Amino acid sequence: MTQPLRDKVALVAGATRGAGRGIAVELGAAGATVYVTGRSTRARRSDYDRPETIEDTADLVTEAGGRGIAVPTDHLEPARVKALVDRIAAEQGRLDVLVNDIWGGEMLFAWDAPVWEHDLDKGLRLLRLAVETHAITSHHALPLLLRRPGGLVVEVTDGTAEYNRDHYRVSFFYDLAKSSVLRMAFALGHELGPRGATAVALTPGWLRSELMLDHFGVREDNWRDALGKVPHFAISETPRYVGRAVAALAADPDVARFNGTSLSSGGLAQEYGFTDLDGSRPDAWRYLVEVQDPGRPADVTGYR
Repeated sequence: MTQPLRDKVALVAGATRGAGRGIAVELGAAGATVYVTGRSTRARRSDYDRPETIEDTADLVTEAGGRGIAVPTDHLEPARVKALVDRIAAEQGRLDVLVNDIWGGEMLFAWDAPVWEHDLDKGLRLLRLAVETHAITSHHALPLLLRRPGGLVVEVTDGTAEYNRDHYRVSFFYDLAKSSVLRMAFALGHELGPRGATAVALTPGWLRSELMLDHFGVREDNWRDALGKVPHFAISETPRYVGRAVAALAADPDVARFNGTSLSSGGLAQEYGFTDLDGSRPDAWRYLVEVQDPGRPADVTGYR
C-alpha cells in the first residue's frame, strides 16, 4: 500500500466522531502519525453524551496503517492546547498538518430561529466552540507547523464560500460560525503563504456521521433505508470521503495553489481521483444548487 504521509505528523483537533474521525483515519491510512483530540474519552463523556471516544479514533488510525495518539483536550482552554502542542513538539519535533475540525454545536442551534428568539447563551456558546477554539488552536500550533516548509492547515466548515455567500445557513449563530471558519482559512492563507505553508477551508457534503445516521434511524450498512423519508439523502457521503480529500491535499507537493481558498470533498474528488468507500464520487454542493434547492425530484444521476 502506498503511504505518501509515512513521515508526516498531523493534529486533528476535534476527532472524536464525524468528519474529524474520518479525516484522522484516512491520514493514518496514508501513513501519518496522527494526534487526535476531543473531550469524549473512555473515562468521561462530553456534554454530547455519545459513545464515540478519541481512544477509539486513535485505534482506528493505527488499524488503518498509521499511528494514532489520543490526547484529551478541551480546545477552549489555552493552557491545555499549549500543553498538547508542547507534547507534539517534544515527541515528534514537527507538525506537518493541522486540521481544525472542532465544532461541538449540534445541540446549541435552532433551525430558522431569528437572533432575537434564539437562546442567547446557547448561541454564544456555539460561537465559542466553533470559532474561538480554532483561533486558540492555531495560535499555539502554527509556530510548530512553520518550523518546516510545506505545512498544511485545513479549516473544516459547512458550505463553500460561494454557497454560504448566497444562502442563509440554518440560523444567525450557525451561519456566523460557519462563515467565520471560511474567513479564517482566507486570513491564514495570507499569513502562512509567505512563510511556506498553506491554509484552506474544506467542507464535506451531506455527511453520514454517527449523529446523522442515528437521527434517521439507520446504520452505515443500511443508510439507503432513509431515502423513503428523505430522498435527497441519496447524495450523502461517509466521513472517510472528506478524510481522503485531506490526505490528498497533504500529499500534494503543489498544494499551495489552493492557499486561502474554499474547497469541497466532491470538488477535490474530481481533482485527485479518489472515491468514497463505495467507489462513488458524490458532489453534494453542485447537487444542492442544481437539484435540491430548486425543488427538483431527488436524482443523483451524474452527481455521484
